[in-house]
Amino acid sequence: MRIEANRDAPDTVYVYMAPPQAEAPAAPQTASTPQTASAAAPNAAPAKVERREAQHSPVVQKVRAQSLKRERKVETFRFNPNEATLEEFMRLGFSEKQAQSLINYRLKGGRYHRAADFAKSFVVADSVFERLEPFIDIPKLDINAADSAAFDALPGIGPWFASKMVEYRNSLGGYGSTKQLMDIYRFDEERYALIEDLVYCGNPVALPLWTMDEEAMRKHPAIRSSRTARSIALWRSTMPREKWTLEQLREAGVVDEGQYTKLSHCLIVPAGEGDAPE
Repeated sequence: MRIEANRDAPDTVYVYMAPPQAEAPAAPQTASTPQTASAAAPNAAPAKVERREAQHSPVVQKVRAQSLKRERKVETFRFNPNEATLEEFMRLGFSEKQAQSLINYRLKGGRYHRAADFAKSFVVADSVFERLEPFIDIPKLDINAADSAAFDALPGIGPWFASKMVEYRNSLGGYGSTKQLMDIYRFDEERYALIEDLVYCGNPVALPLWTMDEEAMRKHPAIRSSRTARSIALWRSTMPREKWTLEQLREAGVVDEGQYTKLSHCLIVPAGEGDAPE
């Protein structure tokens, strides 16, 4: 009998039991037949193999039983992978080592901007992401409340653009739409596309273009021209209110293409709402 263990299944052993060998009948001896020590039995039966569970000591069995009782129950709930704690990751089904790996990524400056970014982590299996994706809740960034550090954390921004985003917001008195970010110097459409789905404009500030006086128009970043401000005021006084639109201003040559583009990014109070300027 011999015993073999499989290291891939340490709780299982295989017992090989050889059947008892029957003694071969003794052949009659003659003077011409020499006597042999022993003869193998013909047609010997194959060894019997049994699969048995390995026996553990009572202490090991007790520890395993307690471990099974403490087995975690996998939960699903809404979570932000940028803020989830070690315990919350473990409640979601990750091991302690996997949960710590997700947190270490954040500690090194990493950030999950989208759900797809979370799926790229090597500890997040495809089946796990498929289960958790509907519960991933990564809030968008409010461009009217964010500071430069929050802007800097966005993909493709960096400290220079982050400071310009805050500076331009201050000059506007508050953003009216996210598209106004493209009015910042060198902030092109490609850069905007990198963050368009990551930001929103909370408490948008509307531009009362049709009731602003010349001085207020002259100072506004979308205009910044005394001549244009005076032309708009004159045009308003000569045109019926139903024609007060940006397209009409452009067709009349009152604003140039650059001014028109910036004004189109603004949230403009419709004509007729509020009192007309004196």
